[in-house]
This record gives sequence, C-alpha cells and structure tokens, in this order.
Amino acid sequence: MAKSKNYNKKLSYISVPSQVINSLSSSSLQSLLTSPKKPSKNHHAGKLFKNARLCFFSLFLFGILGMLKLWFHLDRLMPFSPIPCETTQTQALISNGYSDSVSDMVVGSISEKDGGGVGGGKSEFWKQPDGLGYRPCLEFSGGYKRESVGIVKNRTKYLMVVVSGGMNQQRNQIVDAVVIARILGAALVVPILQVNVIWGDESEFSDIFDMEHFKRELANDVRIVSSLPSTHLMSRPVEEKRTPLHVSPRWIRQRYLSRLNRDGVLLLRGLDSRLSKDLPSDLQKLRCKVAFHALRFAPPILELGNKLAERMRSKGPYLALHLRLEKDVWVRTGCLPGLSHEYDKIISSERKLRPELLTGRSKMTYHERKLSGLCPLNAMEVTRLLKALGAPKDARIFWAGGQPFGGKEALQPLIREFPHFYNKEDLALPGELEPFTNKASIMAAIDYIVSENSDVFMPSHGGNMGHAIQGHRAYAGHKKYITPNKRQMLPYFLNSSLPETEFNRIIMGLHRDSLGQPELRTIKAGRDVTKYPIPECMCNTTTTHL
Repeated sequence: MAKSKNYNKKLSYISVPSQVINSLSSSSLQSLLTSPKKPSKNHHAGKLFKNARLCFFSLFLFGILGMLKLWFHLDRLMPFSPIPCETTQTQALISNGYSDSVSDMVVGSISEKDGGGVGGGKSEFWKQPDGLGYRPCLEFSGGYKRESVGIVKNRTKYLMVVVSGGMNQQRNQIVDAVVIARILGAALVVPILQVNVIWGDESEFSDIFDMEHFKRELANDVRIVSSLPSTHLMSRPVEEKRTPLHVSPRWIRQRYLSRLNRDGVLLLRGLDSRLSKDLPSDLQKLRCKVAFHALRFAPPILELGNKLAERMRSKGPYLALHLRLEKDVWVRTGCLPGLSHEYDKIISSERKLRPELLTGRSKMTYHERKLSGLCPLNAMEVTRLLKALGAPKDARIFWAGGQPFGGKEALQPLIREFPHFYNKEDLALPGELEPFTNKASIMAAIDYIVSENSDVFMPSHGGNMGHAIQGHRAYAGHKKYITPNKRQMLPYFLNSSLPETEFNRIIMGLHRDSLGQPELRTIKAGRDVTKYPIPECMCNTTTTHL
C-alpha cells in the first residue's frame, strides 16, 4: 500500500508515556510444605494431652500453609523475578530492531511455530504464521556491482540531506537518502536530523544509530562520510526544497545530476515520500539493506532495549501493542476517543479551532470515518479484538506509544482484562531511562526494540512505526503481526445484540489472513518494499535470485 502524505511533522508526539501500573516484586515459593498426617486414634488416657497438642499444632500449621499458598498465588501474578535483570539462559533473541545479520533477526523465541510457552500455555494466540520458506535474499546484479566500483571511489560529488519528524519518519528518509545518493553516484554526508519544535529533541544521527556500522555496512554500495571534505567546504550547496512526490530515478538524474557535477554539493530537505516506491530491483534491495542491516541502533539504546525485552520475556511470550491514543492523533484523524462526552467535546473544539490539522476527507462525518476504518482503535476496541483473537487473560503486554489522551483512564479497559500490562517506565530500573530524558526519538527507538522482539505485535492504527515493524518482522521470518481489519469488523463491534461466541467467530474469520503471512509487494503497485520485502528482498527455494 502506498504510503500516504506525511501529515504529522508538526503535531505528532512521541512523548514519554507515564507509568501506568507499578511493577511489584516478591520471592517465589518453589514448593509448599507437606501437610502432617492425621494422628491415629489412641484410647490410652495418658496420650490425650499429647493428641490435643498435636491437633493444635496441626491447626496452626494449616493456617501458616494457607497464608503461604495465598502468597504463592499472588506471586504467580508478578510478571518478573525478584531481580528484574535476571533472565533465563534460553533467550537467544536479542534482535536489535535493526540487525546486522539475518541470524540476529530470526529470534530464538521460546514460543515456536506451534505456540506455547510459560504464561501462554498452548494458546493458539502465540502460534506463528507460515513463512512459506521465505528468507532474506539481497543478491545484487552484476551491473550493479560493476557500477559500485566507480561510485564508492568518487570524490567529487556529495549529497547532504536534512531529515525531519520522529524517529521512524527520519528512518524512512534516511533509507531514501542512501538510494538517491546511489542514483546520483554521490557520496552521502551523514544525514542531519532536524530539531522539531514540538519534541525539542536535539539528538544527532550518532546518538540514535550506530554510525560506524552504517558506514561499514554500505561501503560497497554508497560512500558515507561524516562531513564534507576540506575541498568542498567553501562550496555553496545547491538546495532543493520542492521535490515532488514519488519521483523516479530518471527524474532525479535529470533534475540534479548536472548541477551536482557542476557545484559538487547538493542539499535536499523534506525527503518524506519523495522517492517512488516502485524502483528497479537493485535499488529496492538497497532499500532493504539500509533498513534491515545498516540502520542499527546505537549500542546504549540497543543494550537497554534488549534488557527490557528480556524482562518482558522472563516468564514467557509477550504481545506488543502500539497504541495511537494521543490527543493530536484524535484531532488529525477527525475521530473521537469515546472516553466521555467531555473528552469528545475537547477534541471537537480543537479541531474546529484548527481545521487545517484534519488530514483529508474533511467532508466525512466522524461516524463515516469510523466505519471506513480511518480511526484508531480505542482501548475498549483493542481489548475486544484481542479477546476475540484468543489472547489469554494472563498474556503479558508491552504497550508503546505516547501519553494517551485521558491518561490512565483511557487504558482501563485493557488493564482490567489484561493485568500484566507494561510500558518501558514499568520495566526500567531506577535511573536506566534517565540518560534519555527529553530524547523523544531515543525513547521511540527503545519502544521499537521491545516491540520488534515480541512474539506478537499489533498496532491500533497505521503509522511509520507500525509499517517499519511490519516489514522488519516479515524480513525476520514472518513473525506474527496482527493487522486490525477495521473496516470490516467495526459494524460487528456496534452490534450489541450479537452473542459473544458468534462475535468471536466472526472476528477470528476476518483476521485469518491478517496475521503476518507473506504478502507479495508486486500485487499492488506503490507499496513500500521495506514494509513488503517479497519478492525483491526475500526469496524461497522456488524463487529465482535476481
């Protein structure tokens, strides 16, 4: 599916979510005391006193035993061990969100293709889709390899780019920047991350991504430099701000190549969705190479993200939810949160004051937008969907996203039904997140890592993060990804007379083919290859290597 115009550059929030529930810890009891045997009858009067003492002792012991049993059951509800950093040795998963090898990304989940795992039992919910044998396949053509020799040696042309938005939006633009540099045969100066006035995040490329790995991984495709060389410092870069949407490689060469050859430096801004999604095979493979191999998170982020993922997994499989419940999302989509009349009125009033925030289809009513699948799912709808899809009540859930409009109240339906409900603040030890305070992009990267490492992932609404994780999970072997079929399922949500068993059957049927199974990008033009990596970036035993 073609990515729509980006409309959240100014008012999209990646705020640090507040702690919803306090994580508790206690010592687990591995076994209970064995009850004493009932004393046999004794008709000797001399032993009556001893029997009375024994009865009293038995009652006392049973009382203690009952207290211990109660404590034991409480402990079973605790999601983590008494030492939060303690994890099992069987966790081979430490997918980094942007792995440098396929083996790193195909995680060693303890819930295999047939489901199972501690906390999830044998629930079908954890069962993974059939990947049909597809594996990463980035074999470039001979012509591409021959051209690479001259491109990586070039010292005369340099491309500079300024990328904007949140971390996932920046990531998309960085991927396209590398491809544009390749099209122009230019060296790419490490992208500049624009400071957003809303987030106030001044992080640089090397704060979020592993820059040396980025350079090394792309060394045979595009030359990456940290800064302009001294020979070009006095050059005035040709700046282009009005690149149309979805331009072809031919358009890029015709527009920029002569000026770049003349001046030596080209500066591009606003790359979001500027490059066509339908490119020659080698350039599509390059996109995948950048997205899934070169853009690895910086070591401190990677280390903490993997720690939090290990803590989520410490007692079995877990689900990751990307909840789009922030105030600006409700305003921009023309939808209502459904918490109460007061909250709905706040959103409606702000939308009337700033109608320019509404993203398209402005003549549709809220109800029409809802039934068309254009609105985010609220917490109640997410809860009903998960229950219908068979999520067990003891499922451990990690939620990513900004502060929900309405605070903790907005999350109550999920918390009531699934009490093991955590975000990164709940999982982190005191001080672990402190180095990243006011770093919205880094916080989003941590969310990404924990979400990517999950056994099951589901977004409540579309967006850059959901699309990125969808492609990443496909590339990692088609790990389960639930795509809510909002347009078809919402009429059943509104039918209060439908019995729960029938509702569950219908919802399960509607999502039978929306669980992360392989999908060919070529079925529909305009889809992003980093979201649908088949067939350009993945192949199986019956697929010819391109």
